[in-house]
This record gives sequence, structure tokens and C-alpha cells, in this order.
Amino acid sequence: MIRRDGDDLLLSVRLTTRSSAARAAGLWTDAKGQAWLSASVTAPPDKGRANAALILLLGEALGLARSSISLEAGETSRLKRVRIMRAAADVAARIDELARL
Repeated sequence: MIRRDGDDLLLSVRLTTRSSAARAAGLWTDAKGQAWLSASVTAPPDKGRANAALILLLGEALGLARSSISLEAGETSRLKRVRIMRAAADVAARIDELARL
């Protein structure tokens, strides 16, 4: 779910769009056994609105600026790879806490 890439973190996220509430909590495991952080946003998957909502949600949940979070892969997929630039050591711990909710 989390991988260190130099000073950055790469985070695997499974996104549900058009949800009744925005939240990042819990784990989802794919058929290959890879764990993904579960996230839901109220925005539709239209013209990048759901991706922008995901970045905003992660920024708020992790206490980070939106400018430090970018979509690395999965622009049109529900399975996404997010880069958190220059992530402090405690960011991985906060992501683990979200995954346990």
C-alpha cells in the first residue's frame, strides 16, 4: 500500500466516486493480495473532478498541502497511485492509522 521512493511516498488507493460522504479509511485487497487504502469522494468521475477531490481529501486527512500530493497513475481507473512529495516520517504512520479505521 505504501512504498518509499527517495524522499517521496507512493500510496495505492482504491477510489469510490459519487459516494454519500468523503472519507479515507480502511483497506481493500485485490485478487493478487495487494492492499489499497479505501477512499470515497462525493464528486463524479468527470473531467478529473474525482481525482481533484481525492487529492483534497488526502491533504486534509494527512494534514498536508495539496501541492505536495499528485496523481501518479490511474487517472481514469478506480485503482490509483498517489505520490506524496517530501513526506515526513510520520506521514506513513498517519496513512497506517487511516487504513485501520
